[in-house]
Amino acid sequence: MPEASIAEAKTQLTRLISQAELGEAVHITRRGKPVAVLLSESEYARLRQRETHRSFWELIVEMRDDPAFEPIQWSLDDINAWRDRRPTQVFTWPE
Repeated sequence: MPEASIAEAKTQLTRLISQAELGEAVHITRRGKPVAVLLSESEYARLRQRETHRSFWELIVEMRDDPAFEPIQWSLDDINAWRDRRPTQVFTWPE
């Protein structure tokens, strides 16, 4: 992915926009660290479309509706193995 400093982006904006329009995202950097990404409008719209806010339950329903979804059959031994068997530490206030 191409990269340009903010100063370069100011002077080369037309070229960078052309790259983005062709589907090539451009990282904009400040002191060598990425601070922004220049995308085409179509790519931005595609990403925004995926941002629909769904509830946790809606995500569960969507996951279950996926034909590739296979529920995991957990045994009680599996679930018990997750427990932390270390003794609990009791905090006491200093006197």
